[in-house]
Amino acid sequence: MMYAAIMGYGTIGTGVAEILETSREKIAGSAGQEICLKYVLDLREFPDSPVADRIVHDFEIIEEDEQVRLVVETMGGLNPAYPFVKACLSAGKHVVTSNKALVAAHGTELLQIARDKGVNFFFEASVGGGIPIIRTLYRCLTGERIQEITGILNGTTNYILTKMDQEGASFEQALKEAQELGYAERNPEADVEGHDTCRKIAILTAMATGKEVNYEDINTEGITGKGITGITEMDFRYAREMGTSVKLLGTSRIVDGKVHARVAPMMISKENPLYGVSGVYNGILVKSDRLGVSMYYGSGAGKLPTASAVVADLIEAAQNENNNVSIGWGAERQEIADSKISECRYFVRIAGEAEEKAEMIRTELGEVQALVLDGADEFAVLTKRMTEEEFIQHAIKLDGEWQKKGEYGIRQVIRAMLED
Repeated sequence: MMYAAIMGYGTIGTGVAEILETSREKIAGSAGQEICLKYVLDLREFPDSPVADRIVHDFEIIEEDEQVRLVVETMGGLNPAYPFVKACLSAGKHVVTSNKALVAAHGTELLQIARDKGVNFFFEASVGGGIPIIRTLYRCLTGERIQEITGILNGTTNYILTKMDQEGASFEQALKEAQELGYAERNPEADVEGHDTCRKIAILTAMATGKEVNYEDINTEGITGKGITGITEMDFRYAREMGTSVKLLGTSRIVDGKVHARVAPMMISKENPLYGVSGVYNGILVKSDRLGVSMYYGSGAGKLPTASAVVADLIEAAQNENNNVSIGWGAERQEIADSKISECRYFVRIAGEAEEKAEMIRTELGEVQALVLDGADEFAVLTKRMTEEEFIQHAIKLDGEWQKKGEYGIRQVIRAMLED
């Protein structure tokens, strides 16, 4: 028998405790021994909970109990999660976490401590909720050379964009509904500004390259209706005309040894496997040298889906009670290529009449696909593939020329993951 402790009895923590109890025999059969929950660490009391008699408020009880070999961290954030997890690993305990902020910020250090102590630091639930993507990378695709990982990694933003796409809702309306349903936090900044997706694509990139990835090196844009990159209902009007949609994607491409990583709204076609990923669901597309394109889809959040991934990690830790599983990455830093050299097509909305500005646009951007909506005081163009640096230079020149004439210019820019 192995004794476990859960740190943080919120949504995911309660889900882990529930599965450990209701699936006790199944877990024991898979793990090769029973996993028994001994402690639950939380600041609150839960007198009516099934684990009321196991609630503790002092972390040192878990740290110093040699019987406890498995620790689940579901508190979230960095403090006190980071010092608590570090202390547990240093004490020779296996640790499982769902905390992407912790893994993105301190994963390199925590993985090394686990190796040094002969224990395991597992984090399947930190990316994609219940989707088994971490284990897929270090088990099923271990013989593959990963060329690309692109995913819808945040259910909140995907729900918002789905509402805007399918129902014509504004960003503000969709966000309010997401908050009312509990899909979005009162302060949704981490989701809608792309920070959550950024941490997740950083973790996946580190898994693919075997090197540490600093999430702060990844160029990140969100979906808020601010500036020329904010997504509005007008963008989806054009998208419907084009047979496309807009998704917030975290993407990482390895080209000639360079990693091109970005988080941004992207226009994608119906042929893209991620096109049909709607609502709060996540989808992750992986391209590798032998298998080619594979797709992983499922619940990216939620009590039981995420807890299921945590329990799977607990089982693997129990199966490897006395040895460290080779997983993760080393201390060598993975350089992220300058976003200015990355290439894509661009969807650009421009104020005014298409005919009046056609010659200037062709001079700067070359031949483009033009789109006009009935009743709109604007038009849109879809450019050929070009580097970000090239596009910015041309866009600045165009906008400057129009401003000299007292005209309005570029209203919106969305990167397009479309074939020429």
